Amino acid sequence: MAPRRNAKEAEGLSPRRTRSGAVGNKREAAAPVARAKKKVRFEQAKGKEEDKDKAKESATGEAAPSSVTVTGDAKSIIIEACKQCNAFKTRALKVKEGLQSALPAISVSINPLKPRRGCFEIREEGGEIFISLLNMPRPFTPMKKLDMDELIQDIIKKLA
Repeated sequence: MAPRRNAKEAEGLSPRRTRSGAVGNKREAAAPVARAKKKVRFEQAKGKEEDKDKAKESATGEAAPSSVTVTGDAKSIIIEACKQCNAFKTRALKVKEGLQSALPAISVSINPLKPRRGCFEIREEGGEIFISLLNMPRPFTPMKKLDMDELIQDIIKKLA
């Protein structure tokens, strides 16, 4: 038969000291300090970014833009392609290369923000939407049926 436990052992206070038990007490005491340091580092990094913006502001004499802005005749095209499947990526790259080769003054970016699921959309920044395929289930047949060369030519005609 197994020996009976004392009341002291039943509470979880074993008279035996092991290496893992001794280390556990030190970790609990050090944990709040480590978390406080991380917060300070984040605040310091945030402050550095603000200082850089202020430095740009003072150097140029005007406010630093928070995002990419379009000046003059240069147009910016945004391609939003889901990251769920490589089919989106290959088509987005093909459209990007086609537009940049036809119109060198144009700026094309793929997924500047987190893309939506099952989405393939080509749009002008702050303006016209050229194509929008949303919430496509697998196997993404509407996107795969598209003729990308024809799509690129249509977008070039609309932009020119």
